[in-house]
Amino acid sequence: MNKPEILPDTDIAGPRPRHTTTQVMVGNVAVGGGAPIVVQSMTNTDTADVKGTVEQVAALARAGSEMVRITVDREEAAAAVPHIRDALRKRGITTPLIGDFHYIGHKLLAEYPDCAEALDKYRINPGNVGFKNKRDTQFADIIEIANKNDKPVRIGANWGSLDQELLTKLMDENTASANPRDARAVTREAMVQSALLSAARAQELGMPKNKMILSAKVSAVQDLIAVYQELARRSDYAIHLGLTEAGMGSKGIVASSAALGILLQDGIGDTIRISLTPEPGGDRTLEVQVAQELLQTMGFRTFVPLVAACPGCGRTTSTTFQELARSIQDFIRDEMPTWKTKYPGVETLNVAVMGCIVNGPGESKHANIGISLPGTGEAPAAPVFVDGKKFRTLRGPSIAADFKALVIDYIDQRYGSGAKLPEGAAAE
Repeated sequence: MNKPEILPDTDIAGPRPRHTTTQVMVGNVAVGGGAPIVVQSMTNTDTADVKGTVEQVAALARAGSEMVRITVDREEAAAAVPHIRDALRKRGITTPLIGDFHYIGHKLLAEYPDCAEALDKYRINPGNVGFKNKRDTQFADIIEIANKNDKPVRIGANWGSLDQELLTKLMDENTASANPRDARAVTREAMVQSALLSAARAQELGMPKNKMILSAKVSAVQDLIAVYQELARRSDYAIHLGLTEAGMGSKGIVASSAALGILLQDGIGDTIRISLTPEPGGDRTLEVQVAQELLQTMGFRTFVPLVAACPGCGRTTSTTFQELARSIQDFIRDEMPTWKTKYPGVETLNVAVMGCIVNGPGESKHANIGISLPGTGEAPAAPVFVDGKKFRTLRGPSIAADFKALVIDYIDQRYGSGAKLPEGAAAE
């Protein structure tokens, strides 16, 4: 029998270097140029509702959104923006606010200068900034106001509102070509050109490259990957990533993660948003959580302690480990806003909640603190491991509460100046 081939040692593959060296400051947040990839979100409140918008921005910021976009679609919304900014500042929330403008952005920014000043960035869609002979004038008006207020802009082309004149021109040229491409390829090219031509025009109007972020959002994964790869190949602008109209629930999460994961690994993307459709009355902060988990899972950033848990099988008919894993995970995420200042570095913590003795002890040893709960038919004992060593065995009906207390004590002992671990810290 032939011996199996032993593969030579190789370095672990990692992401390619970030594509852009251009850094853009959005309020107090650095985007691109080697800065950490930024998590962005967007409200779905009526911006004219100051109280409701303030509450949602505050919730998104608390969840970890580092920039928040709000819709500025009419006069009442524009008038509300300074009040939203001021109310957030009174709460100590300095998360940059981005104004999302379509159709009449030039008018609103000109007529509501306090709105133009209060926002940290303007988002312009080149497909609907104006039509026909008004397009260049209205685009120039927004750029002029941005320059006057020293604000960056995001030039964001979108598959659903693409510049139809540009698309028609490219389609006609393609038809006359000796080797015409399919319509989707031409549409992708129109997306890239829309963003790049608008950026070039903004530079002609006096806006430097370090005041611009580009995006080109589509709703199909393969098209998104192709568009952004080409956009990055042709430019050095900071780039915002997002799969537009990603969908609801697991479909939206999987589609966004698949597309953005490939691009991020390829070194493309300086800010990201996960555009999930929320359930009716659902929690808007889910999109922030998914964005953080994507970046943390891929190793780009750390936001919250990781909780490893087994999927369960016929050896784990008890739901105890599932309930404990959920409880620990929810508890950690709820406490993180406080822990960030109280326990520096706690986001690097790894916790394991395992359901039986097959992989439980091994996985628990790899975590900072882990527990291996009794599976079906096992003795009702749960060994706890701390930093790779057996620390204690928990028994009885209070196993879940006891382990949670040990996690809290571990965090305090390792990341804070509080009490040491309980008696019995030596390996058993």
